Parts: sequence; structure tokens; C-alpha cells
Amino acid sequence: MLNRFRMLVACALTFALCWVPGFAFAGDAADGAQVAATAHGLSYGIEGFERLAKGTARAMEGQPEGYRFPVDEDVDLVVAPAADRVVVWISPKAVEKYGLDPQDNECVSGLRALVCKLDSANCMGGAQLGDMDLPWYVTAETTFDAGGYTYGFDERGADGDRYVVIASASGDAKGGARWLDSAQMVEASSVVLRNEQGPLTSLASFLGGIDYRPFWVSIKTSGLALLIAFALGLFAAWKTMGTSSRIKGLLDSVFTIPMVLPPTVCGFLLLMLFGRSTGVGQWLIAHGISIVFTWPAAVISAVVVSFPLVYRTALGAFESLDTQMLDAARTLGWSERRIFTKLMMPLGWPSIAAGTVLAFARAMGEFGCTLFFAGNYAGITQTIPIAIYFEWMGGNTSVALFWVAVVIVFSFLVILFINMYTAHSQKYRERGLSRAERKQAKDLAGQGDSLDPAGGDALRIDREALAELMRDDAAPQGGR
Repeated sequence: MLNRFRMLVACALTFALCWVPGFAFAGDAADGAQVAATAHGLSYGIEGFERLAKGTARAMEGQPEGYRFPVDEDVDLVVAPAADRVVVWISPKAVEKYGLDPQDNECVSGLRALVCKLDSANCMGGAQLGDMDLPWYVTAETTFDAGGYTYGFDERGADGDRYVVIASASGDAKGGARWLDSAQMVEASSVVLRNEQGPLTSLASFLGGIDYRPFWVSIKTSGLALLIAFALGLFAAWKTMGTSSRIKGLLDSVFTIPMVLPPTVCGFLLLMLFGRSTGVGQWLIAHGISIVFTWPAAVISAVVVSFPLVYRTALGAFESLDTQMLDAARTLGWSERRIFTKLMMPLGWPSIAAGTVLAFARAMGEFGCTLFFAGNYAGITQTIPIAIYFEWMGGNTSVALFWVAVVIVFSFLVILFINMYTAHSQKYRERGLSRAERKQAKDLAGQGDSLDPAGGDALRIDREALAELMRDDAAPQGGR
């Protein structure tokens, strides 16, 4: 069974890796103009073109202030279209290498044609740079002022990440760029040679250029969220069983409602609870604790959406147990905690385990609540679902498809694991008692009854005596 599982995993991963690059490199050359282009007569070309639909102005510790767009380390071409102008930055290294004069319109006309061509291919139905009849301001300076805005093309965060940051004296810097195009300038021959790359070379180049931080953020966030949701879910299910029917219905509704609410509603409620305008948020800030738009906020979001799955499966597993068995354990002097750990958990574990795996998958796939409450910060709160959305919005369809394939493979493995575990547990139930049930029956059989020093037969004798008494009472009644 283990070998079959490994074979299925290998087949799924092979399918994903073979499927994605077919889209990732389609048209990635001079005639396709997906993310790379060049033209006859030019000594340079453009590679790694990326269009970011929007940036963020949210203040975050360790990040530069202003309206910022994250860019790759090797970017040496930035295009920022505004309402009345287009600001273009070319790195000094590229200017020197290709003999460009930023002040000569004819010199940069070929570059303008390439940028407009790639922008049109990556606009996703939005406005196109080529349709905007606006003046171009080209510069090689790291900092540039235009129209009341200050453009910083090589700003750094505390973690070393690179940003293009736009600032304004009025405080509203979003008008400095409707969107942002970025790319690398390379030799024209290197762009043409990409057509001659084999599939394995193209695959290696594609995988080597992906930012894998969303994967590690997702694993780290979902893992910690699962531990918290597992503990809280089991505790809530255990306590809910011992309450009255009216209170039980109320608690069950409260614990289950995150499952049916839209994720954005959950994120909005968390934002209102921990935001700066609420008492809880102000108290936390006064004590030096900031939660909104941080990694702990991503964990809290994942806990909120995954908790109901653990709670519901655990409650269903506990309610399906034989109440007479639990009462027998209480009669033998077992404490409620011992009943929970020695009886309820082992017997309900197959269902609880399936619910736990589903909760982990739900935490991995969380998007709306996390984006609303934790934001989108690369390497901090950007999980795989958020990366898919923003990569697609930025025109990186190939990278978005790669992460989609990763999520599909991961979901397939989760479902496969649940089915295999359920089938494995079902084999023992088909034979009679499960391993856990056999163990608990053995433990109960070895326990002495406090009402009978000889041990173990008080309940059986009482039931037989009661049955005999009922038969004696029924005989004369039948004869009347």
C-alpha cells in the first residue's frame, strides 16, 4: 500500500510539472511577446516582464513608507503610467551597456515599442499603455520627481526586499502610478536563444525563477493554525457534549458559524475586533502588540476558518459513542478526563483524524479572511492562494498556473490520504472490534467494581436480577 501511495504521488507531481511549463513558456519569445521580446535593429531585449495591477500604501514595520510595488532584484526597467504622464526608469548599468540616452526620444523609441507590446499582452483586459497618448519622462536617476510625486526605484525593506516607492506631499501617492510594469534588459541574442531551449532546460529555468516563499508561509501558517484549532476544537466538542440541550444548540451555532460565513465577513469581523478603532485593538497597541497585517493575523485567520471542521467532526465522533460504555466507565470510578483520553479519543480518532486533515487543507486554502485581516506581504503573510491572485493580476499567468497545480496536487494528496486511512480503519471494523475498541474492552474487563470486592460483575448481576424481577411481575399481569 505504501509503494502504491508513493507511485501515485510521483505521478501527480510529474503531471503538474509537465503541465505548467507548457503554458509558462508558450509565446515567450520575440514573436509571442508574453514576458520577453526584442526587435530587429536593437542590441537589447526585454525579459521577465511583469505588470502589477496595484501596490499598497499600508504602513508596516520594516517596510518603506509610501505607495510601494515589490519588484525583483534584477529589475532594471520600470514603467509607471500616471493620469497625465508615463515615468520610465532605466538602470544606469543598462544605459551604459546598450548606449541609451534617456533624453533622446528616438533612442528610446524602440524600447517604448517593446514595453507597449508586452504591456498589451499582459493587461488582462485592462487599460493598455499603448493606448495612452501621454508624454514619457525617462530617467536613469534612482530618485525622480515629477508632477508632485517622488519616485524611488531602488528602495529597500528591513528584510532586504526591493520596492518601487512613490511618495507625495499631499499624502495620497496612489495617483503616481495606475499600475507598474517592470522587466530586465538583456542582450537581444539571449532572448532569441530561449526558443532553442529544450523542455528540461526551460523547466529548470522556470522553477529557478519562482519565489517559493508563499509555500513556506502557507506551511508555517497552516501548521501552527492546525495545532491551535485541533486543541480548541476537541475541547469545545468535549464540553459541548456535557451541556443542556438549549445551551448546546447555542454553543454549536457559535462554534459552527465560521464555516458558513463568507471568508471576507470573517476577515472583516476580525479587523473590527483587533483594529485600531476598537477597545481590544487599542489595548493591544498600548501594550506594544500589533496584530493586524502581521503573520499572527494570518494564523488567527486560518484558525477561525479551520476550527469548525475539527469541532464538527470531533462532536460527531463523540456523539456516536455508546453512552452505556461511558456510563460503565463512570461506574467503575473513572474520571471524566480519563474517559476522554482513554475512551472517547481512541474510539473517535478515525473521524477526528479525517476532520483534522481537512482542517489543515482548509487552512492552506484560506484566501478571503487572510487577505482582509493579514494583507499581502511577500514572505510574511502572502500564502499560496493570495500569491495565485496577485500573480494573475500582475500578468504572471505561468507562475499563477504553477501554484494552481501545486494546490491541486496537495488537495489530491489530502483526499487520497483520507480515503486510504478510512479504508485501513474499516478493515478492522469489518472483523468486529477495532484495535482501540479491543484495547478499551480489555482495560474495562480488568477493572474492579467498587461495589463488588470480587470485581467486575456488579452491573451484570444487577441487570440479570432486574430482568428476572420484570419477568416475575409480568407473569401475574398477563394472567389477569
